[in-house]
Amino acid sequence: MRAPGGPEAIVAYTAAMRRAVCLAVLLIATGLAGCAGPSPRSNGPAAARPASRVVALVPSLGGDLFAIGAGPAVVGVSAYTDVPASPALPRVSDSSSVDAEKIVALRPDLVVGIPAQARQVESLQRAGVRVVLMRDDRYEDIFANLAELGALTGRSPQAAATIARLRAQTAELQARTRSFKRKPSVFVAFGTGPIWTAGSGSYIATLIALAGGRNAADDLHQAWGEYGAESLLRAQPDVIVSDPSVHLESALGREPWRSLRAVREGRVYVVEPASILEQPGTHYTEGLQWLIDRLVPLAS
Repeated sequence: MRAPGGPEAIVAYTAAMRRAVCLAVLLIATGLAGCAGPSPRSNGPAAARPASRVVALVPSLGGDLFAIGAGPAVVGVSAYTDVPASPALPRVSDSSSVDAEKIVALRPDLVVGIPAQARQVESLQRAGVRVVLMRDDRYEDIFANLAELGALTGRSPQAAATIARLRAQTAELQARTRSFKRKPSVFVAFGTGPIWTAGSGSYIATLIALAGGRNAADDLHQAWGEYGAESLLRAQPDVIVSDPSVHLESALGREPWRSLRAVREGRVYVVEPASILEQPGTHYTEGLQWLIDRLVPLAS
């Protein structure tokens, strides 16, 4: 959950990311709080050879596996995994559950997920299935997870190349922000009743900073959480961002939304697909470009 990312959210990260984020925060404070634990965590004997049958329980890790060329080893994915090569694969998890029986039947030698799923994978661990849980709520987790998945699947060179490509793309995109004279504030809405958002500890807050902006909810000192209406009114973000599943448009006519400058001036944006912003995976550069495009007019 990052989401989905994000802590891989606040932790689906598409519509799924948002739901995963909310679930996680309710369980911990993305329960994604589980994302604050050590990474990775595993059970079972150390693998003597690269994993050849892998199940990914969240969309971001599934996407990572395909990005490093480990797609042929993937035998099961999350219901919300949307990489082109994945449609025919069994769907074994969603934002709130893991189908342990279905997973065991796939005979995986590795299952990867996020710490918020720790309780959901206990039956797999009891069955002797090797499980590795990886943090996903911070930007650097993207690269740590790619490297770990490369090591687990015998594709470390491909993972290193993917990381280098993403770093280079990020630097190129950031060059567009060098002329910014101000940092527009961005509020990301994951829910309206109550209001949920990404705090200073989130992957999304880092993405906003990379785009030349600042997170309007930086006073929320955790990855994801509930945000007060009065705090949002004080913040008066320059830009509001949401995903289609939030249906933010239905709330804009009531408080606190209608009293926000961003609403009055028409700077409310819906990101589609939401995964480019909410999933802490290899498509984050698309989300970064999307953000920059919307901040440029406000940054001069």
